[in-house]
Order: sequence, then C-alpha cells, then structure tokens
Amino acid sequence: MHMDVRAYIEAHRDEFLSSLKEWLAIPSISADPAHHGDVRRSARWLADHLSATGFPTVELWETPGLPAVFAEWPAADPAAPTVLVYGHHDVQPVDPLEEWETRPFEPTERGTSLFARGASDDKGQVLFHALGVRAALAASGADAPPVTIKLLVEGEEESGSVHFAELLAANRDRLACDVAVISDTTMWAADTPSMCVGMRGVTDVEISLYGPDRDLHSGSFGGAVPNPLKAMSDLLSGMHDDDNRVAIPGFYDGVVEASEEERALIGRLPFDEQEWLATAASRAVWGEKGYSTLERIWLRPTAEINGMWGGHTGAGGKTIVPRSAHAKVSFRLVPGQEPLRIQECVRAFVEANTPDGLRVETEFGGGVRACASDLSSGALKAARAAMERAFGTQVLFTREGGSGPEADIADILGAPLVFVAVGLDEDRIHAPNEKVEVPLLLKGAESAAYLWEELASAGR
Repeated sequence: MHMDVRAYIEAHRDEFLSSLKEWLAIPSISADPAHHGDVRRSARWLADHLSATGFPTVELWETPGLPAVFAEWPAADPAAPTVLVYGHHDVQPVDPLEEWETRPFEPTERGTSLFARGASDDKGQVLFHALGVRAALAASGADAPPVTIKLLVEGEEESGSVHFAELLAANRDRLACDVAVISDTTMWAADTPSMCVGMRGVTDVEISLYGPDRDLHSGSFGGAVPNPLKAMSDLLSGMHDDDNRVAIPGFYDGVVEASEEERALIGRLPFDEQEWLATAASRAVWGEKGYSTLERIWLRPTAEINGMWGGHTGAGGKTIVPRSAHAKVSFRLVPGQEPLRIQECVRAFVEANTPDGLRVETEFGGGVRACASDLSSGALKAARAAMERAFGTQVLFTREGGSGPEADIADILGAPLVFVAVGLDEDRIHAPNEKVEVPLLLKGAESAAYLWEELASAGR
C-alpha cells in the first residue's frame, strides 16, 4: 500500500496544484469588509471541491459574520472512529503590497515554492486532506474511508474567530468526534519533521491607578502624597521574582508540567540560540531560571508588560506628581491555567499592591485556554506513525508559543487534539511573499492518507 499512496499523489500532483492555485486566486481577506464577498466565494469554491472529491455531505454554515464549510464522509464501519479536521479558508491582509515580489493573489511557482497569500496559512494545508483521502481510497480500493472524516473550515480565523465558539456549540452534535486534527501550524524544518503538541493560552489586563484629582506641583506636593507612576512601576516590577518567575500568588496553581520525554525531544531539536537572537533582533536571552529558551517560549507561562504611560511625556520637563498611571499586561498560559482564575489572581495581586490613597481599576480582555496533546494517546501515536511513514524519519515534538481557537475545539467538543501540518517558519505567513513548499504539501497529503488507516487501527 505504501507505494500506492505515494504513486497516486505523484500522479495527481499537477491536478492538485492547479486546484490550489485556483483557490489561492480568491482574495478571501476576512479582516477587510471589502473582501467579505470573496470570503463567501472561497467557501463556495471549497464546498464544490470537496463535493467533487467525493464527500457525500458538504454544507456552508452561516455565522453572524462569514461562512464556514462543513463536510462529512462516513466510514463503511459504523463502529470506526470519527475524525474532525480543522482549518480555515480566510487569509491575512497583504499590506505592504510593494514588498511582494509577485502578486499575492496570482499564485506563482519558483523552484519548489508556491508563492501566494494563503499558500501555507491555511489553504494549502486544508487542501492536502482532500488529496490524501482520494489517495487512501485509491490504495485500498474501498468506497469509503476507514474512519468517518469530518472537515470544519472556518472563514474568520484571521480576524479573531469571533463566532467560532458559538458555531461549535450550536453544532456540537454534528461535529462530535473522537479526535480533532489541526492542520494550521508548522514543522521545525523541511529536513526535521515535527508535530506541534500544544499551544499556549492568553489573557490580558489594563491596569489604571488614580491619585490626586489633578496633576500636582512636585515642589509643593512631591514626596508627601502617593505618586501613581511610582506605585505602577513598583506593582509591575513586583510581577516577577529574582528567578524571573511570575510572582503573582496562585499564578502557577494547577500548572501541568511537561513530561521529561517531551523536554528531551525538544532538547533534540537543532536550535541555534545566536541565530534565534538575530531573528528576535535582540542581544540577550532572558527568562525563567531552569528552562531553555524553547521551553520558556513553549512550556512556561509568562507575564509580559506590553505598554505603560502616564504623566508628562511631551518635550521638556514638567515637574508634577501625575494624577494617573496606566499599563497593559498580557499573560501567556499553559495547560492547567484557567483564564478566568488567572484574572482573579491578577486582580487580587493588583489590589493588594496598590498603596493607600490611590484608586485602582482593572479591565480584562477575553481569554483563550492553552491546549496540549496527550503524548501517550493512541491518536497522537497514530498521527506520529502516519507522518513517519510519509517522511521516512523520526518525527520530533514542538509547541507553539502563540494562541489560537484550537482550545475551543478541545473544550466544546471534548476531543483530544492532534496537529498534522507541514508549514515552515520561513513560509512568511502574515508577511509579504508568503509561500509553501510543494514537496511538503504532498508529504502532508501522504501523511493524511496514512492517518486514516493508523487511526482506524488505534481505535480498534
């Protein structure tokens, strides 16, 4: 079977690329109201393509904003596991346009690369699943896949997934699954295939401290009344201890520590700290004592001061005690940290560290939970085995330091997450000249073809 899947994919390479280019030509920018019609056109294109692929059920799901696409292909065996594949068909804006070497919506091949907005994030990685299921059926000679496959491809991921959680909740029964496959992330490198096994969560707060009812003359009043900026600087500096751990009481309660196995696999990644520092346009590493740079980005929670202001910031001196001080702080979260509980810890910490005579206000943003795969789960082992069959080498583990709507899938559908993706950091997603490596997309399709078989075996 191994060669059959690969041979099918190779035989249909040009047809796959032709379809992908057609889809990439649709400027489905969800953040720009002028392109909302294109996002709808993109959804219809995908629905038609999935119908042509053979999915017996294909539907456009409306939201108060832009539509998602749902498709389902039941397994021949009703007892087989059900797999939900998540991706998105909307794309980022293209500014600054003058930095593109080719037009963003005129897909262009150069060598092994395909350049277009959405090539890697996420149209290429959605479409390889359609090729993968056809390859699996061609190799097995069956009329239906060995697992029930459902696809949910949203149209608002690049503008915040604002209606996604309610879409999941409203369609919980239709979306019921044993595992969710996410194809919207990256691998370590083309020659170092890896699986993402977690993403951090996030929440944020704006803190305001109010002192005197007006700015005061610092000669007449300074040193005799509390200064909001002094109090704010003390408050913010108190958020970390000498080991650069977050010093907010209760912050680490319930944190699920990464396993030694995962830390060892992260340690095997070919990471060049000096190269990374150059990418970060920074001159030194910093962070929680006892952890490597990658562990700090992927495995540990953070408190990051995003901005602070107050008092006189114009030209020249102005000797005042300012009336107020403000700061924005964001917190990246790891499994075991609930955004609402973290907000309560932060609120209590801020109130406990506000001096008498100052009034404090805290305004919290939303929150996204962290998500992580269980490394011992049958689904993760199946996905890793499928990728190792396709790539012919060991697949390592990474995490993502950022956050996304994937945690909603885990929470609302109660399904474990498995990340099968072939994007690269150098694909320049969200930037000018986004591209994808065509050989990796074909490996993605091959991984997907093997995945259904591996998951069917794991489910038995």
